[in-house]
Amino acid sequence: MLGNRALVDAVLDDYTTAPISDAERAMFRLIEKITHDSSQIGQADIDLAKAAGLDDATLYDAITVCALFQFYNTWIDATGVHDLPAAAYEAMGKRMATGGYAPAPAPDTSG
Repeated sequence: MLGNRALVDAVLDDYTTAPISDAERAMFRLIEKITHDSSQIGQADIDLAKAAGLDDATLYDAITVCALFQFYNTWIDATGVHDLPAAAYEAMGKRMATGGYAPAPAPDTSG
C-alpha cells in the first residue's frame, strides 16, 4: 500500500471490496471486531485469520496497534487534546515511511 493513495483510499472506503489480499482482508476484519466489541473475540476469529495466512506475530502486532490506538483516541477525546491537521499526518507518514518511528540520531559534534 505504501505509495498507492488510491489503494489506501479504497481500503478506508470499504476494506471488504478493496483490491487487497485475503490475509489483509482477514486482518481488517479482526481489527474491526476488536474495535467494536473486543470482548467477543474468540478462537474462531483467530482461526479465520490464520486460515487466511496470518501468523501469530502478525496477529499480535495488529491487535497491539489496534489496542494502542483505541487507548490514544480515548485519551485524546477525554483530555480535549486537538487533532493534528491532515498535512501534519501526511508529513509524519512520509518521514516514518523512510526513517521509521525513531528520530534521526543527533550529529556527532565531539570533534
